[in-house]
Amino acid sequence: MINMIEKNAGSTAEKAAKAESRSQKAKKDSRPLKRHFKYIVPQYRLILVKEPGIKPTHISDPISFHHFVQPLAHYSEEHFIAFHLDAKHHVIGYHEVSKGTLSASLVHPREVFKAALLSNAYAIIVAHNHPSGSVSPSREDIETTKQLIEAGKIMGVPVVDHCIVSSESMNSLRESEPQLWFE
Repeated sequence: MINMIEKNAGSTAEKAAKAESRSQKAKKDSRPLKRHFKYIVPQYRLILVKEPGIKPTHISDPISFHHFVQPLAHYSEEHFIAFHLDAKHHVIGYHEVSKGTLSASLVHPREVFKAALLSNAYAIIVAHNHPSGSVSPSREDIETTKQLIEAGKIMGVPVVDHCIVSSESMNSLRESEPQLWFE
């Protein structure tokens, strides 16, 4: 009976020594902050996954951008889209920011730039449609453009243009309202 108690005590001491050794090794291998937050908050990691076979298209002027915004001309309610560009001004993706009503759509810089940042965009071009057929910018269109240009400057993701599309034509605010970019 004494032998069994000694064996159990020995194995318990061995287990404790091994646990202490593992604990010391873990302290050396991992960062204290990471250990501290391990169970308090989740850690997020982002990776960029590009779809194979899709080649980016270079945008050099509003005419070369026209075929990207052409589908907007057929919607019966306003849609606001952000096109993401790489450093060579190739369209690398897009995000439908909002789908509105017949005469309005809600746009906030947070939603516009969230997807642009996640897609690692260098710059963006935004576009929306006017189901009424007019491509003249409204007061709200001008204010939204100003707000997005300022937010883009702060975020380091410039707004290259804002296009308004209708079934008849397209208006590039960069061409028709260039002062917005130089205020």
